[in-house]
Amino acid sequence: MGSAGSDPAQTAQAVKILIAGGFGVGKTTLVGAVSEVAPLHTEEYLTRASVGVDDLVGVDGKTTTTVALDFGRITISDELVVYLFGTPGQERFWFMWNDLVLGALGAVVLVDTRRLEVSFASIDFFESRGVPFVVAVNCFHNVRDRTPEEVRTALDLDPQVPLVMCDARERTEGRDVLLTLVEHLMARSSAPRSAGR
Repeated sequence: MGSAGSDPAQTAQAVKILIAGGFGVGKTTLVGAVSEVAPLHTEEYLTRASVGVDDLVGVDGKTTTTVALDFGRITISDELVVYLFGTPGQERFWFMWNDLVLGALGAVVLVDTRRLEVSFASIDFFESRGVPFVVAVNCFHNVRDRTPEEVRTALDLDPQVPLVMCDARERTEGRDVLLTLVEHLMARSSAPRSAGR
């Protein structure tokens, strides 16, 4: 029998990460795929009231939308637990982002190559606030119609921003996206010390 103090979850460092991106890029799917607990979703059905307000081009089969946030948790190691907060994608719910970003160490910007233009607002949001992020290209149905270099150029990404290809439905690929962000955060935190030597 172990003592109560031997529980790794009690000694792990908690990290908050946002999963952001435009409407219908797969944020809810990614949070659900990687979360080790049943994720919290604030999904509501799209109604006729959203006609003319929500752009459904490229996501014609979408019937629900996140109206507040998605929440999940994943244990990276005994020392690190990540809490995931998925942002709403529609412009009318962007006011939530200002609250969700508080305390976040970094973010994943999920993009869909069929609708890259819906990703610009997410990238601008994190750049303007100095929040480190990585870009994850959600390859729907494993279709890779653009190379990473083409996506990087189209999004005008800073060369230091990591870009990875993934399938948001696959747990291992989602985990790898999060690990890429953690590595990016660690590299950024150690850069000033190494530069000063």
